[in-house]
Amino acid sequence: MSDHPQDAVPPIDADATKPQPESHHPSRTIGPYRLLQLVGEGGMGEVWLAEQTHPVRRQVALKVIKAGMDTAQVVTRFEAERQALALMDHPAIATVYDGGSTPEGRPYFAMEYVKGEPITTYCDRQRLTTQARLELFMQVCEGVQHAHQKGIIHRDLKPSNVLVTIQDDHPVPKIIDFGVAKATAQHLTERTLYTELGVMIGTPEYMSPEQAEMSGLDIDTRTDVYALGVILYELLTGALPFDRKELRQAGFAEIQRTIREKEPPKPSTRITQLGPASTEAAANRHTEPRRLASELRGDLDWVTMKALEKDRTRRYQTANALAADVRHHLNNEPVSAGPPSTVYRAKKFVRRHRFGVAAAATLVLLLVAFGATMAVQAQRIARERDRANREAMRASQEAESAKQVSDFMVGLFKVSDPSEARGNSITAREVLDRGAERIAETLGNQPRTKVRLLTTMGSVYTSLGLYREAEPLLRRAAVEGQHALGRGDPEALKASHELANVYWYQGEFTRAEPIYIDVVQGLTNGLGSEHPDTLKARFDLASTYMGARRWDEAERLTRGVLDVQRRVLGPTHPDTLASLSNLQTIYFILGRYEDALPLALHVLEGDRHNQGPDHPGTLISLHNLATLYEKLGRANEAERTYRETISAKRRVLGERHDSTSHTELKLASFYQQQGRFVEAERLMLGACAALADRLGASHSRTQECVRSVVTLYEAWGKPEKAAEWRAKLPKPAAPAPVK
Repeated sequence: MSDHPQDAVPPIDADATKPQPESHHPSRTIGPYRLLQLVGEGGMGEVWLAEQTHPVRRQVALKVIKAGMDTAQVVTRFEAERQALALMDHPAIATVYDGGSTPEGRPYFAMEYVKGEPITTYCDRQRLTTQARLELFMQVCEGVQHAHQKGIIHRDLKPSNVLVTIQDDHPVPKIIDFGVAKATAQHLTERTLYTELGVMIGTPEYMSPEQAEMSGLDIDTRTDVYALGVILYELLTGALPFDRKELRQAGFAEIQRTIREKEPPKPSTRITQLGPASTEAAANRHTEPRRLASELRGDLDWVTMKALEKDRTRRYQTANALAADVRHHLNNEPVSAGPPSTVYRAKKFVRRHRFGVAAAATLVLLLVAFGATMAVQAQRIARERDRANREAMRASQEAESAKQVSDFMVGLFKVSDPSEARGNSITAREVLDRGAERIAETLGNQPRTKVRLLTTMGSVYTSLGLYREAEPLLRRAAVEGQHALGRGDPEALKASHELANVYWYQGEFTRAEPIYIDVVQGLTNGLGSEHPDTLKARFDLASTYMGARRWDEAERLTRGVLDVQRRVLGPTHPDTLASLSNLQTIYFILGRYEDALPLALHVLEGDRHNQGPDHPGTLISLHNLATLYEKLGRANEAERTYRETISAKRRVLGERHDSTSHTELKLASFYQQQGRFVEAERLMLGACAALADRLGASHSRTQECVRSVVTLYEAWGKPEKAAEWRAKLPKPAAPAPVK
């Protein structure tokens, strides 16, 4: 048993390296190694920067037992570390080169000299994003997994034992200091190595609950997984799960209780609890506190908390499993971790409050009679029976609906049968027209299926630009859905939403507005105000206000939708970016260019992330950013962004595409305003040639380009050239004779 008092932390039996100031020890040699500088010192050993003179010349880290510390137990521990490192060969683990004894008989070993800094310090100094930190963390997991495969548990993983060095211009983590490593599958030394009961092995802030028990008899690889979870927590939030100062000041028993029983806050919650420190933590991750908390909420909360599970059977079983879930998150794939179930939380509550729960349970048992129990059981059985009946009925209805839709579609496409078509080719438009006629005949007694098909076919007409054909179908679907299914039914609301969209496409904003308002109200009542379908309907209503040039209402509603989308969907979700783009457009039209600029930058960043840098939608966002720079008078940035857009559009869409010509004309106009007429002329003539070739000389866009050329030559002082191009425009119609 330990003879340490219970209110003091027992000694940490770890050989954690502590940085030392430059040593003034006289130069000496140990074997082929010339000692240069003392760079670290732990409980039992010293680490020297040394130069190996033969058979190769290189710098190494030489670890040697301190004079006076060469007891049997320390020597045994030292040899264990040397053997542990010698067993491993992985880029993320410092390599052992050689070993031996000093002239005084003290063991030493030479290993790779890692000129680096703790992983958390490196990440903060470089202000790495969360994604970059996770990429680095996965390399650490791979190194730990390699050690586990060799039968070695580190038992003291922490940032100061994971140094980051630069190799080939890339950061590489190196795990060091296996001074408290434990062999799981083999002996590390021929000497006997005992772990003294009551001595805390490791560092409290990174110590697993089973490690805090201090028995030393039941530690496995999952204790390193827990320490990796603490490191991940610190990389994500800039803070530890438990405050270091409070933990160290607590009594020994309280430290053990905290590690074994107290649940730390989730990383996203921790960010909100940091107060002013959250601003610095977010800045070190190239973001701001609110966005960082949103970024951590969900997957990263679940992954981190699973690694920190008190019950190791619920923890990740291997470092590889932890790294795999991190990779799933980065790839936008489902993670195996998830929020704890209600049953599990209840068990944890019972475990924390054993006596209170036991007393309450006894009281309840005394009050509850056998008859009441039987009644509750009977009610439960009845509810389950009713639920099963409802599920069976719903499944039957869905099966019947699916069969009716299938029969309808088979009959619809029989029009392509030779006996029906009579040798004529049938277009998709004719199939739609025939289907619209047959819906009422075939599905008159199935209102839900009828409304669903009418809505679907109306949506197809809409996607083909056939708004006049779509409108009556969608109006029928909306009216019959409200009458037969109810105003709040999802099918009826979907039909109304599609009808409002048709009016919007036709510019009939006055007709679209009241329908959108009804849809928003219905979806809010049925699905809630933050459901993605509700947010989409509110977005469409805001777009209607934009179309009607009601800018104040459009801005107010768009900002409200955007606030919810950022929180619920995330800042880079396509729906969030669409709202940002609309708000940017509102600000641009109102001349609020300074307000529009950060939105344009965020939309461009999001489009690049979601769609890639060469997607046509991304190129539109890049063009819009260039236009904003021009309006703000930031000429250099405007020109650079215009040129970047044109280069990308020529590569992706082609040199003669309308969108390419549009940006070329914008840059030409920009050059004209700056008096750079030669550059403007080259771009403008090329754009006009492309438009004439693609659309024809008489097309309105081609003629608009010709007018731009006329304006250019007039501003340039070349009236002959202006007259030459003006002749290409159609002559104005002669006035009618006066009678």
